[in-house]
Amino acid sequence: VESVAENTVDAVVAPACWGAVLGAPGALGHRALNTMDAMVGHRTARYERFGWASARADDVANWVPARVTAGLVLLARPGARRSILTAVRRDARRHPSPNAGIAEAAFAGALGVELGGPLRYGERQEARPTLGRGPRPTAIDVRRAVHLQSTLEWLLIALLGAGAVVARRRR
Repeated sequence: VESVAENTVDAVVAPACWGAVLGAPGALGHRALNTMDAMVGHRTARYERFGWASARADDVANWVPARVTAGLVLLARPGARRSILTAVRRDARRHPSPNAGIAEAAFAGALGVELGGPLRYGERQEARPTLGRGPRPTAIDVRRAVHLQSTLEWLLIALLGAGAVVARRRR
C-alpha cells in the first residue's frame, strides 16, 4: 500500500502536474529526475557523493504534486475526510520523506489502515513511524489502494481536461 501511494505521486500526479505546467518536456524531465532518484538516490556508500543531489531534486520536484495527491484523495473519498486530514496532519511529517509521507498518510486515512512501522527492504530493516489508524493492511487493502489510485487518475484527467477547456475559452 505504501508503494502504491508513493508511486501515485511519482508516476501519475507529478508527471501530470509538470506536463500541465511545461508540456511534454516537463513530464519527461520529471520522469528522468525521478528515475535517477530511484537508481542512485539511496543512501549507500557507493552513491553518497552524488545520490543526494538526485534525491533532493526529486523532493523539490514532488513537493506540490504530493500535496495535490492528498487533495485528490480527499476528493475521491469525502466520507473519510476526517481520517485523511488527521493522518496527514498528525503523521505525515514523521515520515523520512517530505512527500511520500503525505501520500502514504492520505492513503492510510482513506483506507482506514495503519501503514509504516517495522519494514523490510530485502536484507535491510527499518523502523518507520506509523501513519493512519486501523488494522495492518492485507492483500484486499492492496487492491483497495490500487482502486483508489485508479480513481485519482480519473479525477486528475477530469480536472486537467476541465482546466484545458477553461484555458481554451479564455483565449
